Amino acid sequence: MARVLNVPNSISFLRLALIPVFVWLVFGAQEHGWAGVLLGVIGATDWIDGFLARKLDQVTEVGKFLDPLADRIAVVVAVVAGLVTGVLPAWFAIALVVREVVIGIGAIHGWRNGVTKLDVRLLGKAATLALYVSVTLFYLGDGFSAAWATWIAYLFGIPGLVMYYWVAVQYLGDMRTAIADRKKGRGSS
Repeated sequence: MARVLNVPNSISFLRLALIPVFVWLVFGAQEHGWAGVLLGVIGATDWIDGFLARKLDQVTEVGKFLDPLADRIAVVVAVVAGLVTGVLPAWFAIALVVREVVIGIGAIHGWRNGVTKLDVRLLGKAATLALYVSVTLFYLGDGFSAAWATWIAYLFGIPGLVMYYWVAVQYLGDMRTAIADRKKGRGSS
């Protein structure tokens, strides 16, 4: 149990626990600017749990699950909330949701075919970072009436979205290859 309740996993749990606070800031308090600040904190601490897990030799299966789970939930919640409240441009939010649905379907297909893990791509990390920055800035721009933040959100968001879709194509190709390799492995045994 102590191995599960280590420092990196505690940070991942904290990031997950902050998501309902983000939702309250958006819908309850209607403080979009502060919701953006909190989203920025959640996104900025993303690298800390993984870094500490490696540095402190505290990498666990729970952590490998929690870290990307916190990312996906934070991004999906922020995008859906941004779409509902009008903080994010509709075309941008819908493009992100469509991409997540396609990747989710691909992941389910892979899982059903025995593929449980794909290697993370550097482009995927760059796209996620750009989109975290963009979505955060859209919230800051809306909440604090800061036009400069909205413009910078577009500067990060458009290339981030292009990278996000490009890496989705790469991941789906990786999935296809992994499934084919598994089928070849089963056929030759």
